[in-house]
Amino acid sequence: MTAQVLVVEDSPTQALRLRLFLEREGLKVTVAKTGQEGIDLAQQQLPKAVVLDVNLPDIDGFQVCRALKGNPATVGTPVIMLTVKDRAADTISGLDAGADAYIPKDDFAEANLVQALRDLSIL
Repeated sequence: MTAQVLVVEDSPTQALRLRLFLEREGLKVTVAKTGQEGIDLAQQQLPKAVVLDVNLPDIDGFQVCRALKGNPATVGTPVIMLTVKDRAADTISGLDAGADAYIPKDDFAEANLVQALRDLSIL
């Protein structure tokens, strides 16, 4: 059975790139464009993992992560933050919010994302 992954990303270009990349890895992908849509879809679909941007138009990814980790239905869903926010303080904020992995959007982001999904037994 194909694992379902939810991508929460407001940039249409980045969302499409991530969706295509993850589908090539054999995953089924749903995309949410806002933090609240991400929370709602995660509760409805119960994906195997959530790939979450921090910069979202309504609520930031840290708040989304805390909401997912605070909900009994999604508390066990791994959250991988994938973001341009690459300062040490941002990483700490993401991990403190409950993220299972925090990956900066750099040249190694896709390889690190695949490794994180393998470490979490999603791939």
